[in-house]
Amino acid sequence: MLDVADVLVGQGVSYAVIGAMAAAAHGVVRASLDADALVMLQVREASGLRRSFDAAGFITELTIGDPDDPIPALLAVRDTHGNRVDLLIGLRGLDPESLSRASEVAFMDGVLRIVGREDLIAMKLFAGGPQDLADARAALQLDQETLDLELLRRLSARFGRSAERALEALLAEQG
Repeated sequence: MLDVADVLVGQGVSYAVIGAMAAAAHGVVRASLDADALVMLQVREASGLRRSFDAAGFITELTIGDPDDPIPALLAVRDTHGNRVDLLIGLRGLDPESLSRASEVAFMDGVLRIVGREDLIAMKLFAGGPQDLADARAALQLDQETLDLELLRRLSARFGRSAERALEALLAEQG
């Protein structure tokens, strides 16, 4: 992820780490075989980004979603050791300010931009799978005093009624 982040920063592309790695940075540790990050680019810009990774020696695959797909495109970036980072090229419903709420976190010998906790929870609720909901539940339970519940509700609403309902169900569990 650090090498991918270096290419993104070098190209002037703002990003935020999401998924299991972001959950771990927020205190919800679980295993994952790859890293995920979000970049806010137009699909037509993804080809140029792909060329930058190819020039840096990565192996890439760009997949364009269909019009109904919540992820307009996905750029899979692998190195020669089999490490993989999936770059989501946008996400339907995502607050445009989400990347500005990302925080820099020291990681090994570098720094990564990690999505904010409220944005992470809202994305997990939108994804809606069993592991996603478990991650959202665990992230909700962490340091409730610092959680911006109003922001979380607004972000969840952007992803639709199912994400809103899932949030309210998790909050009801909390008591």
